[in-house]
Amino acid sequence: MSTVDIAVVEDVWGAPFEELAGRFSVERRPEAWSDRRELLRVAGSARALVVRNRTRVDRDLLSSSKRLEVVARAGVGLDNVDLDAADGFGIVVVSAPGANARSVAEHALGMALALERGITQHDRSVREGAWERSLGRELAGSTWGVVGLGSTGRAMAGVARSFGMEVCGHDPFVVTSVEGVEVLPGLYDLLERSDVVSLHLALSDATQMLVDARFLGAMKPGALLVNVARGGLVDEDALADVLEAGRLGGAALDVRSEEPPVLGRLERSERVVLTPHVAGLTVESQRRVAEMLASDMEAVLLGREAANPAGRLRMPLPRS
Repeated sequence: MSTVDIAVVEDVWGAPFEELAGRFSVERRPEAWSDRRELLRVAGSARALVVRNRTRVDRDLLSSSKRLEVVARAGVGLDNVDLDAADGFGIVVVSAPGANARSVAEHALGMALALERGITQHDRSVREGAWERSLGRELAGSTWGVVGLGSTGRAMAGVARSFGMEVCGHDPFVVTSVEGVEVLPGLYDLLERSDVVSLHLALSDATQMLVDARFLGAMKPGALLVNVARGGLVDEDALADVLEAGRLGGAALDVRSEEPPVLGRLERSERVVLTPHVAGLTVESQRRVAEMLASDMEAVLLGREAANPAGRLRMPLPRS
């Protein structure tokens, strides 16, 4: 089996990777994630593996990749990477915390604006030859509720404040103050007050289907739900039910429980704005992601500590 230093198995690239390719051997296979057999072959030959969110980096892959020292996840969420297994095998996992926070926040705001101003419907009707005007609503003066106050949630708070909105937030892991955010002790306190609720949480056993019928029933009538985190946070059937009942003002979903989704009730709703998991994909964010990952991979491959470990390890452990 031929060996390489770095294997890229999803669509992740940039100038920092070009520079790495001048110092290390690189195999670029952006579709390898979709073929498990090919993925195992490529990963098994590499010291570093670069993924985004489609590659299943599980115990089987990690155990069979005997040369692997570091997995680089282009982004923040790590639900596709078995961190415990990586720690157990002595493999460093690095990510790019905060690199796409501003991009995600701006996208979330844009989706909320599209709902409040009917932008997608107006665009479609004008293209069809109509010229039907309708009243929209301003975001200024309303309250944006941020669920999850990590780097993305905090960026969201800053963007919402710049639009003249009040911001409240809730995060079970945040007990100190956050600048410009009224941190509320209970999730349902936030739901009762917020005109827009956005999700900025990792997917875990504790957060799976967090947005269920009870959650949606506690939101203010006419409020908006924006999910730019993980699709598994939302019970999509429950969401479709409340939208069809006219209780919520709308929903904006960049992520889905199944990607790509099976077309259904949410796709047919005029009160839903949909995008294909692109909130964090901007030229600027991908440059930052590439810089952070390239720096950490180079450090690990040269025997130094990673700056942005997602697991317990900053340096790889010897493997038998």
